[in-house]
Amino acid sequence: MKYYLLKFFVFFSLVSFSQETSFEITYQRSSNGKIIEKQDVLKVFATNNHVTLSTEKIEANQAALPFEKTFIDTKDLSFYQVATLSTNKVISYKDNEAIKNQKLELLQETKKILGYPCKKAKTIINSNTIEIWYTNELNIKASPTVLGVNLGLVLEITRNGNSTTQAIKIQKKKSKNTSNAKIENTVDVLTYKDLLWKSRFTTIPVFENEIISFSSEAKSNDSVIRFANGTIVLKKIKIPNQAKSNLAFLDLIEQSNGDAYDRTGSVFIIPISNSKQTFLSGLEKGKEVLPIYQNGNGKKYQGVIATSTYEPLTELMRFFTPFGIKQYNHIQLKDKTWEEQVSYRQEITDVLQQYAGQEVWIGAFIGNYDKGGHKITMNVTLHSEDLPSKSTKLFPLFNTTNVMEMAGQDYGTMFDVEKGLETKITLKESLKNAKIRYITTGHGGWENGDEFVPKKNTILVNGKEVFQFTPWRQDCGSYRLYNPASGNFPNGLSSSDYSRANWCPGMVTTPTYIDLGDLPVGEYTIQVKIPQGKSEGGSFSAWNVSGILIGE
Repeated sequence: MKYYLLKFFVFFSLVSFSQETSFEITYQRSSNGKIIEKQDVLKVFATNNHVTLSTEKIEANQAALPFEKTFIDTKDLSFYQVATLSTNKVISYKDNEAIKNQKLELLQETKKILGYPCKKAKTIINSNTIEIWYTNELNIKASPTVLGVNLGLVLEITRNGNSTTQAIKIQKKKSKNTSNAKIENTVDVLTYKDLLWKSRFTTIPVFENEIISFSSEAKSNDSVIRFANGTIVLKKIKIPNQAKSNLAFLDLIEQSNGDAYDRTGSVFIIPISNSKQTFLSGLEKGKEVLPIYQNGNGKKYQGVIATSTYEPLTELMRFFTPFGIKQYNHIQLKDKTWEEQVSYRQEITDVLQQYAGQEVWIGAFIGNYDKGGHKITMNVTLHSEDLPSKSTKLFPLFNTTNVMEMAGQDYGTMFDVEKGLETKITLKESLKNAKIRYITTGHGGWENGDEFVPKKNTILVNGKEVFQFTPWRQDCGSYRLYNPASGNFPNGLSSSDYSRANWCPGMVTTPTYIDLGDLPVGEYTIQVKIPQGKSEGGSFSAWNVSGILIGE
């Protein structure tokens, strides 16, 4: 923190010094009448024409990064907002208008705070009612925020009647006047807010403007490896140790780069330091090297279930591309302004924390046969949070999404017989609060295909039903503006409007969590049953299901 202090004095080049009377006002915050515990109390330093807004920890050089200070000139009603983002980066912006444009209603109510008679003002900001109590007894202007700073000394601010910032101490002292401070490294307000926001979390870049298309010319490079004629991209990254205790989110932005259709997409992890065979061997050597699952219907399914020596793909996110976003925005319809991109964002904390401190492969797949295909940008963000300390374990169970579809991997049609999908797992240690993170989507894009027909999913453990539900999305029409190339039918509906088996064009399919309670040491058989529809001519139904067992 000594470095921050040095940086602060370099940042503010003081031109002159003089002694004048100043006040130090301490404020504390409360919510619903209760004082917020372990808060960093606000410190306000005010002279005749200048106010500094800070906190106790900032002044003691103990504040966590990033932190902000505000410097107000009450004479010309301007202020600087200054943010220390890191040990070597400080930014600021200047505002000459916000204080001048405040519209405050002055009321007749009065009360005393810390023995000083106060008047009341009120304003409404973004539908929030703000009540301000201020005094003119000390002949200074100051506030714990820039709001109301021109009224006098603000001693209390309450938002919506339940969130209050109130002065608890006023001290008078001599201090140096910094009225001629020169502030540097000033940016525009939007840049300031964006840089400050991004400094509050860790970003792990994965892919940037990567093309996922079908082409024999698809080439790998030093960082991104391509498989299945370019429909799979894979990158090795290191998951920071902090992922164990942080909230984790996956962000993916997609645009059409030629393909006009709604396609299945999946983001997945393949561990590197693992004694078991993984899906990577299939990517590198072909689907034939993956273990085969058979359920009695005569077909062979490659690499879809866990075995004692094989670990299937760990799915982070299932997403579906819309019909031609961006690439086909030239298709015009009255009163339709198409979106330029679709952004998928999903929390992945419970999965990613299992890989904290490890190197892993992170991959993305979009099933398509188009040379232009799709373009994606993807990253993972980690956000500080006081997560409860747990020793958790993760066991990938099954994943029938044929990620190697364009390299010959078969579709998930194993649900056409009573056995359905079945896998076994042996727990060598007991597992508390066990749950299955289950993702399911139905496919078969014709009138009677399972994409458009609700079907019950039943999950059994050791032959006993533990969960059943019918996955179905009825909100697909909400995303019409993502789908410029969606077909339009005589009944007035677009193809993207139709309800589907747990997915919509342009949306993420969220996991369903199946609670299993505490599982003792032993062998468990997990089974998934779905009444899959029958084939019609060359059309068939399939189900993409993935399951991960998580527990303490």
